[in-house]
Amino acid sequence: MNYDFIIIGGGSAGAVLANRLSTSGENNVLVLEAGRPDYWWDFRIHMPAALSYLLTGTRYNWAYRSDPEPYMHNRRILQPRGKVLGGSSCINGMIWIRGNRLDFDKWAREPGLEDWSYAHCLPYFKKVETRLIGGDCYRGDKGPLKLTTPACDNPLFEAFFNSVEEAGFPLTNDVNGSQQEGFGKFDQTIYRSRRLNAARAYIHPVKERKNLNITTRATVLRILFEGKKAVGVEYQLNGRSHKVYAHQIILCGGAINSPQLLQLSGVGAANDLKKLGIPVVHDLPGVGENLQDHLEVYVQWACKKPVSLYSALSPWRAPKIGFDWLFRRRGIGASNHFEAGGFIRGNDQVQYPNLQFHFLPLAIRYDGTAPKEGHGFQLHVGPMNTDVRGRIKIKSNNPLEYPSILFNYLSTENERKEWCEAIRSARQLIETSAMDALRGKELSPGISVQSDEEIIDFVAREGESAYHPSCTCKMGEDEMAVTGADLRVHGVENLSVVDASVMPYITNGNIYAPVLMIAEKAADCLLGNSMLKPDFISSEKEAAIGH
Repeated sequence: MNYDFIIIGGGSAGAVLANRLSTSGENNVLVLEAGRPDYWWDFRIHMPAALSYLLTGTRYNWAYRSDPEPYMHNRRILQPRGKVLGGSSCINGMIWIRGNRLDFDKWAREPGLEDWSYAHCLPYFKKVETRLIGGDCYRGDKGPLKLTTPACDNPLFEAFFNSVEEAGFPLTNDVNGSQQEGFGKFDQTIYRSRRLNAARAYIHPVKERKNLNITTRATVLRILFEGKKAVGVEYQLNGRSHKVYAHQIILCGGAINSPQLLQLSGVGAANDLKKLGIPVVHDLPGVGENLQDHLEVYVQWACKKPVSLYSALSPWRAPKIGFDWLFRRRGIGASNHFEAGGFIRGNDQVQYPNLQFHFLPLAIRYDGTAPKEGHGFQLHVGPMNTDVRGRIKIKSNNPLEYPSILFNYLSTENERKEWCEAIRSARQLIETSAMDALRGKELSPGISVQSDEEIIDFVAREGESAYHPSCTCKMGEDEMAVTGADLRVHGVENLSVVDASVMPYITNGNIYAPVLMIAEKAADCLLGNSMLKPDFISSEKEAAIGH
């Protein structure tokens, strides 16, 4: 069967495109997703507090691991990726951070990317979202993705906000508005106490469209070419191989799967492909290069008073937590608990904030384990504008074999310097009189870790990915670029990439929001629509909302 569009990957970007490309009813659209449906009955997907089940399990998770990281004591770093309709939006931390406006202006300084400035991206951010407390000149109020602003009603949040002010840092009403710098509440991709993933926001409301076909458990093996023209895909379903054809192929596999599939299909560094016996369709050396991610650690303290969420970890509390969430839409199960945080500069030389913090009223790891000390709280911290670069490479011509992933964490002098600033800044934020009544001893890394060498060793031993892989099929016009500003793959026809891999530089914060923005912008480009008019917000508008 022939389609107008085949979308490879029903994750965050693929969900947006499935909706937008099928809206008119004139285009036949096929979405091929390797994972399962996002079943309505599975609480692990829909209960916000059930995050650790998803990050540590494999039912909805590709569960990648890096190669041994040479600057991290040769540890293999876990890299969860969503293997489900909705993709990583079904397993992420539900934190809505757009990035700093200067991130996108940096993109726009690259040759050919002038239309990816903040002013050009802002209308598409607003198109995505409905902020439930109301929109303004920065925030949307008519988009498919509804955003909840948390209450932050645990007493630890109030103490934290008082503490950061005492430490000399500002508060901000909205890190996605006019002022990212400072600390405040983090909007959540939660609606009516349930995770609102990309599939629930974009696909489920329109899945009955006759021109939209969603096929799950379909693993794409390769893109089919006639010469340099992409004409279709080969995929595996229920143990059988199928071929299907389309006028346009759109790759939405994410920063790991997209370069993997391009390489398997003959688009990549020619010498590498020839060594694996893969016929070269087009020599494109940037495929899989430029890998960027955020590394993070937990800085943890004991809590003197029993006000943290530690009690909720008791197994006997689980039935009531589940009941309150399922039938009352409230309680501990209804939040991701990453309700507050912020961005600061670790030094006076950076142009805009380079460190991100998440505050959690509980001391716990992503795998659900907590310190034996009991009640506690923590800051997740890490540098944002990393100059570390890694890569993705296939190891064979077998589409089912996981690729080689190397992030090169801690490999640059600047990255190591910023990590020392990050740990010391975290301590500065908490070691105030505002936290005296609650702050117990430092659990991690512990007061014995003080020198630069001790801090870097701690990060190397305990650092984890923040799960923001990106930039492996970067857009641009230089010799390592994979797509142009229109997200069409250089050197071939009828093939585009739309996901986090096309970012030229990683953004300041969690990357889910930029991915949806990119997909909304790409949809207009693929359909030949007029692009939304850039929004150059005036100083008068900023003054009107209090900044």
